[in-house]
Amino acid sequence: VQLQASGGGLVQTGGSLRLSCTVSGRTFSIYSMGWFRRPPDKEREFVTQITWDDGRTSYAGSVKGRFTISRDNAKNTVYLQMNNLKPEDTAVYYCATDSKAAPGSFSYWGQGTLVTVSS
Repeated sequence: VQLQASGGGLVQTGGSLRLSCTVSGRTFSIYSMGWFRRPPDKEREFVTQITWDDGRTSYAGSVKGRFTISRDNAKNTVYLQMNNLKPEDTAVYYCATDSKAAPGSFSYWGQGTLVTVSS
């Protein structure tokens, strides 16, 4: 499984960005796709997740109500719509997948895309 993330950039506080993550390879084995982020000088953290087959979602409390994850299975792509961005959302964002054989164990990762929110 290979993942390609895109869509990061510089945005002002209160602005919006949409990230995309396109997956290729053994997509039939995917259980879910998630977005994680690593803020400057901090540990990587979970942002959101969506199950591949039925679209169930979960969010970190810090982004709930502002971020929306969605998927387009026909395009093998997951999106992260980020609204009302805050400086604390500044981070490198990574998409990742787990598998039906090991749900919750994210083994495949994209290369990361930088989101910078200016105050």
